[in-house]
Amino acid sequence: MRTSTRLPAAVCGAAAVAFALSACAVGTGGADDTDASYDSGAELSGELAVMGFSGVDEIATTRVEYAEEQLGDVTVQLAEGDLDMQQFLSAVATGSPPDVVYASRDQIGSLAARGAVIPLDDCIEGEGVPVDDFVPAALEQVTLNDVVYGIPEFNTVQLTMANADLLEGAGLSLDDVNGSDWEAMSAAAEGLVVGDGGSLEVIGVDSKLPEFLPLWAKANGADLISEDGRTAQLDDPAVVEALTWAVSIYDAQGGFSAVKAYRDSADFFGEGNQFATEVLGAMPMEQWYVNVLNDVSPDAPLAFDTVRDRSGETLAYASGSAWAIPAGGENPEAACRFARAMTSTDAWQAAAEARIEAREAEGKPFTGILTGNATADAMIQDMTTSGGEPWDTAVAKMYEANESTFALPANPADAEFKAAMFDAVNSVLNGEATPEEALAEAQSTAQEALDEGWAELEQEG
Repeated sequence: MRTSTRLPAAVCGAAAVAFALSACAVGTGGADDTDASYDSGAELSGELAVMGFSGVDEIATTRVEYAEEQLGDVTVQLAEGDLDMQQFLSAVATGSPPDVVYASRDQIGSLAARGAVIPLDDCIEGEGVPVDDFVPAALEQVTLNDVVYGIPEFNTVQLTMANADLLEGAGLSLDDVNGSDWEAMSAAAEGLVVGDGGSLEVIGVDSKLPEFLPLWAKANGADLISEDGRTAQLDDPAVVEALTWAVSIYDAQGGFSAVKAYRDSADFFGEGNQFATEVLGAMPMEQWYVNVLNDVSPDAPLAFDTVRDRSGETLAYASGSAWAIPAGGENPEAACRFARAMTSTDAWQAAAEARIEAREAEGKPFTGILTGNATADAMIQDMTTSGGEPWDTAVAKMYEANESTFALPANPADAEFKAAMFDAVNSVLNGEATPEEALAEAQSTAQEALDEGWAELEQEG
């Protein structure tokens, strides 16, 4: 009998993840040469070792319980902690992988290319996984070379979040800070900021670099990578313009180091958060923060909108997790059933009902869940409960954003690509290079990694 493995939380940076994915030899071949397969007629039995997922709240535990019911006599073993990528790859390479793994969607392409996870065509067909129900951007992130390697779970989008009192006091509106007018947003940052680089008291606007470069580039009409995942486009003039502008937001407020130090000093998850204490005017932020704010500072003067592109259209950069089946796993059939069950509409309904019960006991509204399953999302949206303003607007904007998502496409060098991108942004933020210089270097590094990744994949295929 296998025992659960205690895993440390994954706290490595993009560069470390890139190293782990590129340095570990996995299996004997690429994405189509794996030593595990799915048999739709197999009888489910034995154990199911799950890595990277821990049931810590009612959303997780309710779905795990539902999945266990669907698995019958199969015993589910959940390892503690987030996914440790290097430990996972080592387990695959030594022939002792878990049966199913919970990973970030932007890691699936590299894992598939290295033969660490298996294609899910047979799993999808055998279990009747309704792939057409999933958010398109989420499914695209786990599809490499037209083959699906992951079942999406959860979706993360961004909203514009602002302190309404600060905006009103400066004669500004959400339209000035939602990204639809970059000149207005720059002016808002200067108009709202209080203090200087040595003693900031209020951050006017935070453009949330380095993580949101893809969002600002897309808002400017640019994709960082081609739709087929083969060509880096980091040095596109529109990307350079987006980075230059997003960095200028910090420069106008004393520089990135000063803004970051001040924002990091806030009680981000507590009642002393930056909105409640009126030390931040506006920023784009992932939608899950709405629930945090509603929990800890329900009376704070907040205002919400979607993030907009420069034409005023709603835009969101999708991210999230996915279930994948490792190569060499002992129980791929149970793994497929588990992944299907965890992401099913029935499981999400049960989870939403459990969350509603918990929120009602606390006298708080249910602000919804973005699941990655569009059918489930529509159902859950109808289950949300009113919390009055501004919370009802926040929920409505969250679902609006979820209808207008994009994602970086899967590719065999996705970790290396993101490392190059983040390194470029950080070098500009730290004053080590101009946007043109940094993105030109990143373009060369990223394209080399993509070329090598695709060449190896095609050779092995």
